[in-house]
Amino acid sequence: MNNIFEITYTDEILNRIENLNVNSQPKWGKMDVSQMLAHCSSFQDIAMGYSFPPRGWLGLLVGRFAKPIFYNDKPLDHNMSTIPTILITCKRDFGIEREKLKQKIIIFQKNGPEACTDHPHPFFGKLISEQWGKGIYKHLDHHLKQFDV
Repeated sequence: MNNIFEITYTDEILNRIENLNVNSQPKWGKMDVSQMLAHCSSFQDIAMGYSFPPRGWLGLLVGRFAKPIFYNDKPLDHNMSTIPTILITCKRDFGIEREKLKQKIIIFQKNGPEACTDHPHPFFGKLISEQWGKGIYKHLDHHLKQFDV
């Protein structure tokens, strides 16, 4: 499984983000490209320990059993539900959001696994840094495929 803590995969993701443009259209979902970038940036904030969305009751009940979905080799399903606090519905500036996400990915990779949050994921619960690294890659890959890059 690809891991964002490996520079090869960080570079791949950054190059794919560079291939997006303001007119990129989704193959599925409701977010436009700027909203998707803001969503991914908000998700980075969780992994980096900058944001602490509350755990919902469903996550508390089944999150630990579903946890491998986040870091296994199987692609994420289209139109999966998301953490409510990072569902972006308002208009965003493409250039700002793209640069913000790229910088967060670079910092996350540079800080390394030891800088991952130890706060539980809002749905899956406690994750070790390796699971965060794989899950972050998988989440970014999912949304970049959504926009065909």
